[in-house]
Amino acid sequence: MKKNSQELIYFLANKYNLPISKVEEIVSYQFKFVNQVMKEGSFAPVRLPYFGKFSAKKERIKHVNRISDESKG
Repeated sequence: MKKNSQELIYFLANKYNLPISKVEEIVSYQFKFVNQVMKEGSFAPVRLPYFGKFSAKKERIKHVNRISDESKG
């Protein structure tokens, strides 16, 4: 059974008796961490349980970093 992220957040909050806001924070942090690792460019694909496997082509990472640098300057 495939769950969307909101269903998964509610499921985990109930299973571990945690506030929904705390579970949302944890899930959000996972994606921020993956984003940070991907921007660094040296990583193997990352698998997040229940969410899937994430990877990026080196050319795409260069493109994203270039855009990020331009928006800062």
